[in-house]
Amino acid sequence: MTTRAVILGTGSALPTRRVSNAELAQQVDTTDEWIVERTGIRFRHIAGPDETTSTLATDAAKAALAAADLRAQDIDLIVLATATPDQTFPSTATKVQAALGIDDCVAFDVAAVCSGFLYAVQVADSMIRAGAHRKALVIGAETFSRLLDWEDRTTCVLFGDGAGAMVLAAEEQPGDGSDRGILSTRLHADGRHNELLYVDGGPSTTGTVGKLRMKGREVFRHAVVNLAAVMGESLTAAGLSSEDVDWVVPHQANARILDATARKLGLPSEKVVMTVDQHANTSAASVPLALDVAVRDGRIQRGDLIVLEAMGGGFTWGAAVVRF
Repeated sequence: MTTRAVILGTGSALPTRRVSNAELAQQVDTTDEWIVERTGIRFRHIAGPDETTSTLATDAAKAALAAADLRAQDIDLIVLATATPDQTFPSTATKVQAALGIDDCVAFDVAAVCSGFLYAVQVADSMIRAGAHRKALVIGAETFSRLLDWEDRTTCVLFGDGAGAMVLAAEEQPGDGSDRGILSTRLHADGRHNELLYVDGGPSTTGTVGKLRMKGREVFRHAVVNLAAVMGESLTAAGLSSEDVDWVVPHQANARILDATARKLGLPSEKVVMTVDQHANTSAASVPLALDVAVRDGRIQRGDLIVLEAMGGGFTWGAAVVRF
């Protein structure tokens, strides 16, 4: 027998305001056709004044807890991935902890931008398998609209706000091919590519939040190569191949990246969960948000083998193989 971190439930949350490409085109020099052709994006949700990373994360966490049929007090670990925390400190995870009414548990943030949720999954999985914790909330939440330069049409049309969450719990599994839970994870980072995707501010440098800057063509090229490679690594580590995969739940950055990555792995597009058209790129929230959508609409069923993958600024990238 072996201890695995098993997914008990998923949840997500989106801001109230839904913004179409046509609405954006009234503010920015762009068109619906231009955005759809290059990205596949049609809508995104933008947080209002009373909606923050912590409020979205809390709503997603509550939905995941309800799906898992657990009380908030059952949780002893919260790992929250975000690049847009409510405050420089304390962590947004502690704000979620307080909002959920949990008096005491380990709670902290991780920062790996769009790959943040994969980093958070590996951290929580490691802590659960080590025996330090039994039930964890793993959350990806962003209000990326707060970092956007709304005069830069090449970036502001790409992003949206939202949150996704999952409940992981320690369960004893047989230790063979039938195991449920997190089967393998692989993470990478290469800081030499900082200038290709970054925010031009921070407490230690400018004392400001800054705005997002990106060289899209170079990011696209690295993304296709790195994502295909790390998905292959994670499957090999689990003793599996792409033929065993029921669903890929990728970071929702760009429809063309998703298509190119699937082709590189020889996976049919029907196996790729795609929500980028409705949510745009929600950074660390995009993988758990897409996962929750596919669970709730019935595509992903208990026992399905799924691969989660993402790449973001840094560069950071990673993948996880999970039997749901």
